[in-house]
Amino acid sequence: MGFGVFIHRTDSIYDDSPAEKYQFPSQYLSRAQTFVGDWIVYYEPRKVDATRGYFAIAKVQQIIPDPSATGMYLALIEPSSYLDFATPVAFTNADGVIERGILNDQGRISGRAQSAVRPISPDDFERIVTLGLDENVQILPRIGETSSFPQLDEIQAPFQYEEPRDRLNYLTSRIVRDRAFRRVILDAYDRRCAVTGLKLINGGGRAEVDAAHIRPVEANGPDTVNNGIALSGTAHWMFDRGLIGLSDELEILISRQVNDYETIRALVNKTGFALAPQRTSHRPHPHFLNWHRENCFKH
Repeated sequence: MGFGVFIHRTDSIYDDSPAEKYQFPSQYLSRAQTFVGDWIVYYEPRKVDATRGYFAIAKVQQIIPDPSATGMYLALIEPSSYLDFATPVAFTNADGVIERGILNDQGRISGRAQSAVRPISPDDFERIVTLGLDENVQILPRIGETSSFPQLDEIQAPFQYEEPRDRLNYLTSRIVRDRAFRRVILDAYDRRCAVTGLKLINGGGRAEVDAAHIRPVEANGPDTVNNGIALSGTAHWMFDRGLIGLSDELEILISRQVNDYETIRALVNKTGFALAPQRTSHRPHPHFLNWHRENCFKH
């Protein structure tokens, strides 16, 4: 086992779904097999407009031949292991290249940087994860949230393998993942409720909006921006209970089972559509919206 990097573009020609699978040609098979049972970092190349750099982590569950494409393979991602970084990590910073393993003996970027599937050292992996899950820049939680999680003080410590909590426990910690997911979603929606359009910041500088999973974690919903939406407390309550839903085009659907249809209609965005993130790739994915309609929404 070992850590790795998967290069992924939002406009990729490959059949990728980062939270579920990663497609690659046979030339990378032996290399990818060394990542099974361990973690990889997703990286978006610098030549992509508005690149995110190193933007997420996931755990490789298994490698299988792609049944739909000869000579291609799929790295299947362990359910619920994918996590978007709260702070995407640039290829370089003031100290130079983040992924030191791509440098040659002269300290220059080598051809390894072009490999779509490549190993990464534990030191480079730790450096990227530490920056990606940086807690120093944070969106404060809503009032009262931290009182439910006394462990929050403990996770402020830097990510170090030598700590009693090993890397697996850290990366799978629900507290760590919820905080990172909240930052990603609130950034994508500019701290504004997608259903009501309201952007409320309380006196303590806290955004009064939740980061809601479309397909819940309990139902193997991943911690990816495409499976999230920013909702006010009331809208979140209605969404989780199936009283409102969204079409693939983000039209706000109101259940026939609500007891006060007109009040709810007056509460939601006057356009009848949920607000969408500015970046197209951050929009809710139809796959998750369809799951919510079929499993939660009360028709």
